[in-house]
Amino acid sequence: MSYTRMTPCGPIEGCTCQWPGVVAYKGIRYATAGRWEYPTPVTHWEGTYDATHYGACSYQPRAFFDEAQMPEKAFYYHEFRQGEHYDYSEDCLFLNIWTPENTGPDAKLPVIFYIHGGGFTGGCGHEKHFDGPVWPTRGVIAVTINYRLGPLGFACLPELSAEAGHTGNYGLYDQLCALQWVYDNIAAFGGDPKHITLMGQSAGAMSVQQLCLSPMTEGLVAGAVMSSGGGVGKGFGSTSPAPEHYDFWKDVAVRAGCPDLAALRALSPADLFAAWKAAQTAAGGMQCVPVVDGRLIPIEGSVIAEDGQQRAVPYMMGSTSEDIVPPIVHRMAKSWCRLQADQGKPASYAWFFDRQLPGDDNGAWHSSDLWYWFGTLDHCWRPMTAKDRLLSEQMVQYLTNFATTGNPNGGGLPIWEPIRKGQNKVLRLGEGTTHMGGVNMVKLTHTMLTNKAVGE
Repeated sequence: MSYTRMTPCGPIEGCTCQWPGVVAYKGIRYATAGRWEYPTPVTHWEGTYDATHYGACSYQPRAFFDEAQMPEKAFYYHEFRQGEHYDYSEDCLFLNIWTPENTGPDAKLPVIFYIHGGGFTGGCGHEKHFDGPVWPTRGVIAVTINYRLGPLGFACLPELSAEAGHTGNYGLYDQLCALQWVYDNIAAFGGDPKHITLMGQSAGAMSVQQLCLSPMTEGLVAGAVMSSGGGVGKGFGSTSPAPEHYDFWKDVAVRAGCPDLAALRALSPADLFAAWKAAQTAAGGMQCVPVVDGRLIPIEGSVIAEDGQQRAVPYMMGSTSEDIVPPIVHRMAKSWCRLQADQGKPASYAWFFDRQLPGDDNGAWHSSDLWYWFGTLDHCWRPMTAKDRLLSEQMVQYLTNFATTGNPNGGGLPIWEPIRKGQNKVLRLGEGTTHMGGVNMVKLTHTMLTNKAVGE
């Protein structure tokens, strides 16, 4: 059977996936870009595009070692990637679409556009938990993307600023370009360009946050979902001007033995990542992060939010009980939702996920909720129970309701009340029955101080 569609770029051929009645279009090139160039969107291709295989991921640290031989990488490798194969390249600007097979341009289905996490240095849009979201079986089109990571996506140098007028955020511009491509082309897959909900987790949530604060996404976003990284603060997730990062990236160039930008651009990916890792070890902290560049991020996010200039859309936000910094990400999510209410913006909803996943004693670790939101439990090694499947069913329904109407409620689900003055409870998802409730902040603080989990 043919799964060819005609898009503004030309014809494209997809393939089946694990869900009956759903077609996958994999590895769609949405843009091109040279090293530290801003992306140029793809508007046309010759012949029929073969979208039956995933595209390459961005180079990232794991491209240069065997994760199976690295004990410190064992947990997430076993969870999300074991037994899988990934190709890595600087030519990595690909996205994936899953849509009901019988939808035409007039279907106008809502869309969830997902941005993966990984500390801005790792991940891709087709790891096991992302491979075939269940959402299209509920009438919501799914999109996942790849974008440039690490030094390829977040370098900041004065020479680059002189060249393009600004520097940094190359990975974020990839995300924005992918969003614009989806806006321009999704009707061909049955989607409604006016009904795109952004979703992300960890660094993906931080990316969604920055896109919702940016003047460059006006008209592109209908709603946003952020897990373990949404909200703004003076510390975690804050941004600083690009020039404040120049010294670090100059150190990368020195360690790489590159006297100028041309030499740095000609450096092999392996040598670039090695120099970046050495510089980061010396500097400490996260060095591949969004920066204030005067365009996509015009000023620090907290200032934009205080002025009420963020996208006035409904938000869904939350975190997990054994998250990396659980009290911080929990407070940021609630505070963002409360800010929306105080500013008279659309209703926003906060959750707290505490399912102690079966199979080990790591609890509701950072990223654990993704299996449930995506409905991909069958890809997981864990001995999932009827409880897990019911929880995932509820979470998928809340999510797809939200993508469809801007309100997660409906379909007989327990009522989820938005955050507002006098209503400070969140939706509890996990160990108990799904219900509105509070969160023990003392316990979360203890977890933060004693938790051995590392994020990804």
